[in-house]
Amino acid sequence: MTQPRYAPIVFALLLLFGFVGLALAQTQTPTPAQPAKPACGPDHKILYKRAVTLLDNAEKKLNSRYTAEAKSMAKEAKSLFAILQKECGQDQKERPLSPKEEQQESINQKLAADEQAAVDRLMKSAEDKEKKSAQLEATQKDVSIKYQREAKAEYEQAQKRGIKAMIYAMRTQQMLFSWLGK
Repeated sequence: MTQPRYAPIVFALLLLFGFVGLALAQTQTPTPAQPAKPACGPDHKILYKRAVTLLDNAEKKLNSRYTAEAKSMAKEAKSLFAILQKECGQDQKERPLSPKEEQQESINQKLAADEQAAVDRLMKSAEDKEKKSAQLEATQKDVSIKYQREAKAEYEQAQKRGIKAMIYAMRTQQMLFSWLGK
């Protein structure tokens, strides 16, 4: 059987078209399934208002000595502000702060830092008291129990102050994203 003279040419052209097709397929950018969303929209306004409400309620709960509820609300507010920072951070950075806002930001940062420093001191003191309690447990039971109670009270106070520091930090976020609430 003899092959026609044009068979190698046809085969070469098919290979050439195949390679050209593969090359074009790799260089084309895929079309997005959905159009790009604007950075900040009405959904972000709802998130902002929810975060502010949670933050206010967390502060009220903390002042009313409902520490666990305050912590839960503060964590939820923190996660909402994190979403806002991720999705609207660029818009927020482009907005200049007024001198009053800059002053309030520095006040909130100082208050948060002061509370965090107090937390660190309380935690160290509580750990020291726990060690003293453990050392005295066998010989002086009453003194050991006293140290345990003091350590527990300091841990609780440290937790409250830690939540307070978180609230101060988020008050800064609230102020920075206040343009979403308008």
